[in-house]
Amino acid sequence: MLPLLLLLLVGAILMALRFAQLRRALLRARAGEAQFRLLADHSRDAGFLLDGTTLELFYISPAAQRLTGLALPALQEHAARLASDVPARLQRWKDGDATRLSLTREVELAHCDGQLLALEITSTIAENVAGRAMTLVGSVRDVTQAQQEEAQRGLEQKRFASMLSHEFRTPLATIDGAVQRLVATGNDADEATRKRYVKIQAAVDRLLGMIDDYLSPERMAAIGRERVADGVAPLALLQQAAATVPASHPVQLQLDEDLPARLRCDVPGMALALKILLDNAVKFSPPGSPILLEGRLAAQGGVELVVLDRGPGVPPDEMALLFDKGYRGIHAGGHAGAGLGLYMARAVVEVHGGSLQVNNRADGGAAFSIWLPVSGTAGKSLASAEVNRDNSLT
Repeated sequence: MLPLLLLLLVGAILMALRFAQLRRALLRARAGEAQFRLLADHSRDAGFLLDGTTLELFYISPAAQRLTGLALPALQEHAARLASDVPARLQRWKDGDATRLSLTREVELAHCDGQLLALEITSTIAENVAGRAMTLVGSVRDVTQAQQEEAQRGLEQKRFASMLSHEFRTPLATIDGAVQRLVATGNDADEATRKRYVKIQAAVDRLLGMIDDYLSPERMAAIGRERVADGVAPLALLQQAAATVPASHPVQLQLDEDLPARLRCDVPGMALALKILLDNAVKFSPPGSPILLEGRLAAQGGVELVVLDRGPGVPPDEMALLFDKGYRGIHAGGHAGAGLGLYMARAVVEVHGGSLQVNNRADGGAAFSIWLPVSGTAGKSLASAEVNRDNSLT
């Protein structure tokens, strides 16, 4: 009899301990829910808690009503419709599919005034929240403006490419026609002259091919949207650019030791931008003066590619105008050009999600710096999700 009483007593103690553990877990879950609600109540994004079993939206922050203009019953209806695939998602997660734990999706929802909203919904599966076995914890963000801005950038890129193609094709067509006439009427020309005609024609054809292959509106618009699988080694990119500099200006390469093994970028585009900067350095630097090419990690993250020359620098009042289409500074007199080079270089860099800036060096000359981020703005990422802060592969 006594052993039986002892067993009952031990069982009762164990049950009491288990009950206390469950109660503490429930209190912690409720405290976590309360903290989430407190944060969500004061956030610009809408936060929500969805019961994974009943698909009931048992909490949604006030921001949801401000965002959509809809009353709570209407939000409940939309939530039930959007959550129709939640049971299948939960089952896949229970079966071991870790990719179902956190998801982000974009949906369209009509505002109460009829305007269509683009919403980004991020949700994560959580267990034992507010006593519920499975709960989706998430947020809703309005990305309508971001999508509109991205669409506008795409239009601007196409306009830029169309303008650039026209600006290049017009003089090239004139040269092409002139060379063809010279060839047709130059039967009496000597061999050296005929060879020059052939070289001019080949150069024109090469430039027209570059325009067709690279500077078309579709090609420019695609830069930044494409995820580059491999990219290029920084040293190889800078060496390729340095090879275009004439012998009149020695080029010095300087790379940080901790640069990533490969850069994620559109290689022809970045080579073109660097060539423009180097051509500019040659044009405005004294013969024999060195040009420095640097590759380094940026303090704010990402990578910087810098061209430093020994020219006259940039007057302070020209800094804000230097990259404008058609602008030619005070030092451009006597040098051929249409004021399109730096404009084109900046456009190529910006569709990568980067920036192009110029500063005067303390000891004379100018420094043109290309900054490439880890990833661009929405829709413009050249780096994959596996690229770390310094643009390298993880």
